[in-house]
Amino acid sequence: MSVPSLLGVFAHPDDESLAVGGVLARHAAEGARTAVVTATWAADSPRAAELAEALRILGAGEPRMLGYADARVPRSAPGSARFLDAPLDEAVRRVVAHIREFRPDIVVTHDAYGGLPGHPDHVHTHRVTTPAAQAAGLGQLYPEAGAPWRPRALYLATHPHSAVPALRDLIGARKAVHSVPDEWVTATVDVAPWLGQKTAAVLAHRSEVERGALPGLIAGPAPEVRERLLATEWYVHRTWLPRRLRRPDSPSDHRSREQAPGTPPP
Repeated sequence: MSVPSLLGVFAHPDDESLAVGGVLARHAAEGARTAVVTATWAADSPRAAELAEALRILGAGEPRMLGYADARVPRSAPGSARFLDAPLDEAVRRVVAHIREFRPDIVVTHDAYGGLPGHPDHVHTHRVTTPAAQAAGLGQLYPEAGAPWRPRALYLATHPHSAVPALRDLIGARKAVHSVPDEWVTATVDVAPWLGQKTAAVLAHRSEVERGALPGLIAGPAPEVRERLLATEWYVHRTWLPRRLRRPDSPSDHRSREQAPGTPPP
């Protein structure tokens, strides 16, 4: 059985490494096509160069940048609209174009909280990618964006409540941490064999390390602490897309706990 191709759609450079770096490295190592769409920052910015290095480490190809401005950093894309302010239909169409061009089996993005920090750009990326993953398969929508392609699964990168105590040890109590009930998690993936690549990709975002953002916090702890924080990734399967045969060790690997009937996804 072929290894499923995977396209990540995330808000900022570094989100891909922190949220799904292990799964990206794992799929690439097993011969899958992998790629990442990044909603914010200009292609000629220093953070774009850092993203390119992180993707090289993870085996995820060249950056695919939408070029919108970060909601909190106007200088991220001078002259461009903030991602939050761009027309929703425009942003969805642009993500649809990447899905149709890359033709992934799996699309992965932020959960509805926007991941741990709940950054508004993360939340908006979820709002854009969720309909885009469905619209990509509908030929009457955005015909100018390429031939229809329907991914067979959409996964949301998340954290269960049970993971929060270890995270609190790193980031402290002063910052908000968004997580979901453990029973909502449908795929728990051990990425320890790819932890070296994932860590290197996180640290490739040097400007974030230097300013003390989450990659900077990752740089400090001992290796065993990093492993406790980064060696597991969690996902929620959006069941409105058709369920197909699954390959072990994808974000829906054989150790996944299927979503309880009637339990809403985040």
